[in-house]
Order: sequence, then structure tokens, then C-alpha cells
Amino acid sequence: MKFAVPGFATIENFLKGSGARATAALDEADHYFNAPDRDFARTDEALRLRRIGPANFVTYKGPKRDAVTKTRTEIEVGLAEGDPAAADFIQILKHLGYRPVAVVRKHRRIFQLPQDGFSVEVCLDEVEDVGQFVELEIVAPEDRFEEGQAQLLRLASEWDLKQAERRSYLELLLAKRGQV
Repeated sequence: MKFAVPGFATIENFLKGSGARATAALDEADHYFNAPDRDFARTDEALRLRRIGPANFVTYKGPKRDAVTKTRTEIEVGLAEGDPAAADFIQILKHLGYRPVAVVRKHRRIFQLPQDGFSVEVCLDEVEDVGQFVELEIVAPEDRFEEGQAQLLRLASEWDLKQAERRSYLELLLAKRGQV
């Protein structure tokens, strides 16, 4: 789940008081592509190349599964490190007919918070040209989907996070640019 926030001070206080531990601070650049055979905006899918320093990852995201959270299939594969590997992968996609859509840049601070048998990943994201957001995520097996969803909703309520944002950062960036 993702929530727009005016700043991080309140959430940082919740994190300090709840036993969360900081695990990373990263600058990410997500290069999004659209398919030649279907429009991912219509099918609610995504294909991206994520760059974190020299590291490169390809991610496919399937359609959202419910109307409350952003639960979806996500498959991520690491590529070779470095600029040449990223550039070569982008060239492969272009040769296959994939079109670049936009690059979403963000600074992300990640925390792990143990909660009732789950590890909740809390991300404090500063997204270039979009704003500040808190993301709450649980990776859970299918048979614990409802339990994980309830945990996220409870935590969001406790932290007074309202108005979950279901649009992706890409959708928010394109809307701000008037491209949606």
C-alpha cells in the first residue's frame, strides 16, 4: 500500500517507537517500457529496468488483484551490473518493439518492521517531480493473503495513513506531465 504524505517526521517517530530497523537508503531509476502487442496501461501490467547504482534488475508486474491493496504478481530478475548491461538490455527491448515510456527517479529509505509473524517493509520514498510517499509491503504466501492484507490495513490505520494511492509512480508522473 502506498500513501502520499506531506513529510516523514510522523512516520519516522512511529518507526522509532515500533522496533523497526533501517536496512537501506537507495537512489533508484526505474525505466518503464510498453509492449508492442498490448498497452500495459490498459492491462495494468508493468515492465521496467530498475537501476540502483551499478545494479540492474528487470521486473514484470501483473495486474492488481484487489481493490484495496496493490497486491499483484511480481517477478524480478537480476542482470549483469553496470551501464553497458543496462544499455544493451534497453536495445534488446527496442529491437523487440518495446517503447520507452518514462524514467521514475526516487530516493528510498527502507525499514523492516516485525508485525504478528510478518516482516513489513516500510519505504519512505521521495519521488522526483511527484512527491513524498510511505509504502507498506508484505510478501506473503497465497494462503496468508487475507491475513497480510489485514495487517497492512491495521498498520495504516494506526499510523493515520489515509487515502491509499493505487496508482504507480509511473502513472502519477505521467499524470503530472499531462500524458495520461
